[in-house]
Amino acid sequence: MPVPQLCPSPRELDDLELLLSGAYAPRDRFDDVVTLDAPDGELELVDPEGLPLARRTPDGTLTALSHPSHGPFRRLHLTPAQVRDRYADALTVPVAGPLTSADLEAIDHARGGKPVVLLALTGAGTPQGLTSVGLVRATLAAATVLADAHVVAVPLPSHGDADTDHALGQEVVANYAPGEVVATTGTGDLPDVVAAVVDQDQPAERGVVVFFTGLSGSGKSTLAQALNDLVLESGRRTVTSLDGDVVRRNLSAGLTFSREDRETNIRRIGWVAAEIARHHGIAICSPIAPFDATRQQVRAMVEAAGGEFVLVHVATPLEECERRDRKGLYAKARAGEIPEFTGISSPYEEPADASVRVDTTGRTIEDALADVLDVLPFDLAPTPASGDR
Repeated sequence: MPVPQLCPSPRELDDLELLLSGAYAPRDRFDDVVTLDAPDGELELVDPEGLPLARRTPDGTLTALSHPSHGPFRRLHLTPAQVRDRYADALTVPVAGPLTSADLEAIDHARGGKPVVLLALTGAGTPQGLTSVGLVRATLAAATVLADAHVVAVPLPSHGDADTDHALGQEVVANYAPGEVVATTGTGDLPDVVAAVVDQDQPAERGVVVFFTGLSGSGKSTLAQALNDLVLESGRRTVTSLDGDVVRRNLSAGLTFSREDRETNIRRIGWVAAEIARHHGIAICSPIAPFDATRQQVRAMVEAAGGEFVLVHVATPLEECERRDRKGLYAKARAGEIPEFTGISSPYEEPADASVRVDTTGRTIEDALADVLDVLPFDLAPTPASGDR
């Protein structure tokens, strides 16, 4: 039988690269700290394009099958052994954010004439105030201010726990460092060459995903469409509507309403929305999205793309949604004609992390939408060209 394949998450792919390169040594496999969300047994781990990267045996042993060859600055992804061989006795500086003028002065003072290795920690969720690519570019710019400074990209990801991340960071830096290690503070002004990279990487207007979730008939699509119209009327931002029903007919045509397919549909919406946010646009999504785990995956995709995620829980009660029943779906679900219908025969997990909770019962669209507008991180004041004449 063929070995089952799994494409790990971005965080897991970063961890896999560090495990195979020796950066996590003596750890050489996934465990309770560096985790892999996968079933037990033999697995072939592949990248998003399906290229086999490693094979995991039932006892957890990892065997490299190939090395990632694509991606920005791939040439700077060196192993600890390569760094120690090329830059013996160098001063090592872990870098998670843009280096300031004060940082560079401190590094130059501490180096004592030695070469400097700047370890840009680019893994998912680690860079501070920059994208992963932006961090490498900013670190390369900082290296031009220092003589004999070399940049190495290390995909050390965040694991969502400060103590764990600190401990793993120390392990990784110790494995890379051929000599002394110096930490930076990130305080003070940025050199002009670094500031220019930061400004380009972090424009004033970040991408935003406004994600409406709620029962069928709750009013989420109506609110989403009203918000979409306001953004268009303002003329300030580009916006894309990802309505649940529209996506079903196009991007997710052929999927059923099983739990697995519903989650696949939400992940597809999330991926598209994250790409829109990556390019500084606004995506307005309005699926039911009943399961918390899938909503969390969407949030993670958006934040990894550098976007802001605004979760709107349209919390109209089931009784009101069923009373409205414009499409007759609740009546069919009660009659057993629609299996796994959210709110009737399938659960809706209310979000505990919503930016705002809106009950549309007895309210006008404008009144309910005002609750949403209060939490949006962008301005909807119309431009002069879009106002009344």
